Amino acid sequence: MAKTELRSNSLPTALGLSGAVPACSPMAYTLKQTLDYDQLTNCMRCGFCLPACPTFRETGVEAESPRGRIALMKAVVDGIMEPNAQFETQMNHCLGCRACEPACPADVKYGQLIEQARDAVEKHTDSHRWWIKLARKVAFKGVFPYQNRVRMVGGALRFYQQSGLQSFARNAGLMKLFPAHMRDMEKILPEASDKGVVETIGTWHPAKGEKIATVGLFRGCIMDILFTETNINTVRLLNAAGFDVVIPASQNCCGALHAHSGEQFGAKELAKRNIRAFMEAGVDWIISNAGGCGALLVDYGHLLHDEPEWKADAAWFASRTVDISKILVDQGNLPQSFGKTAEGHATKITYQESCHLRNVMRSSDAPRNLIRRVEGTEFVELFEADRCCGSAGIYNLTHPEMAGSILEHKMEHVKKTQAHVLLTSNPGCLLQMKHGIEKHGMSHEMQAMHVVDFLYSQLK
Repeated sequence: MAKTELRSNSLPTALGLSGAVPACSPMAYTLKQTLDYDQLTNCMRCGFCLPACPTFRETGVEAESPRGRIALMKAVVDGIMEPNAQFETQMNHCLGCRACEPACPADVKYGQLIEQARDAVEKHTDSHRWWIKLARKVAFKGVFPYQNRVRMVGGALRFYQQSGLQSFARNAGLMKLFPAHMRDMEKILPEASDKGVVETIGTWHPAKGEKIATVGLFRGCIMDILFTETNINTVRLLNAAGFDVVIPASQNCCGALHAHSGEQFGAKELAKRNIRAFMEAGVDWIISNAGGCGALLVDYGHLLHDEPEWKADAAWFASRTVDISKILVDQGNLPQSFGKTAEGHATKITYQESCHLRNVMRSSDAPRNLIRRVEGTEFVELFEADRCCGSAGIYNLTHPEMAGSILEHKMEHVKKTQAHVLLTSNPGCLLQMKHGIEKHGMSHEMQAMHVVDFLYSQLK
């Protein structure tokens, strides 16, 4: 990976754009008003981000790297180029894994820049087909902001799975009407629910033994209808470790899908509701069990930095948000050794990291610490466990070719572990790894699980 200096006008030329300074379009003007110029200029163009970037590793194209995308952003802000369809493509082709941030010696906040750029692009783009625009409007404004509507989606999916419609659609060949990557994901969807964790077990759960602190569980939206049992097990695990658990019923979606898709206003509104809900609950800590959600929750301070009336509360919320594995290791009262000792050979366990848990929440060691405590298991480190699996929220649906290529490389390393159980800390990663296991015909020898579910199963 060459660490050559990237000239600010080299990428526009490579993209076939004129070197002449163009007139400022509405999108360019919005980008100038939106992008943090200090962060753009902080990039030293050293190239340390290149080997960390999944899209650059796949293509070797400079514009597919964090350094290249920052150069494109800066070229627009400096008036060197106009943002066109290729500019939009590069902004949207980023997985948002933020692996470049720990690698950056200048501490450039790339994740914030890419979200700012996407927000500006979405305000002016006309490249979406009508049905995509409709789907975005329904999802971002009609469903995700309302927890009861998210549960309605869960109920509809549950009806599809249990009424016989799913079997009929498959047997009648109706699934062939959908793209291959969507058919593959439909196969590995877990059983959905129209009742989340609150509707199932309530909002208050006392600690077992001596109380350490009162924590609030962030239930999520998709997490709560597709992985309800994981949320329930999170509560039970926290109780066993000495925490009172409150689950504020008025909380909603974290806003990550909004923020990553250029819907900053919607993300801010969701953040405000969550801040209010957890402050009113009077909790000491806010617990996330999904790396993708947690990464935005700890970024609420930046998300609302331009709203003075929310600045202090957002900073409080962000500073009190922690992943469940981190609080269990740092403060929890779980035994140093626990688990069901299996007869015969030890169960081999490997771990695929959640990009956002590692790169944003900076919690890489805690899950491994907990996994290694389980008796009767052998922990096998996955080569390049810190590399993105290709899920990246809904990236595997919007960019299936790139996501699929990244997953293939991941599965090469997964096979070499010969593990019986593959663990991860994020629902998107879990579905992606289930997809990889299914696609490679490994379901009979390996299963993918959330870390929480595995740990709680070993406490029984």
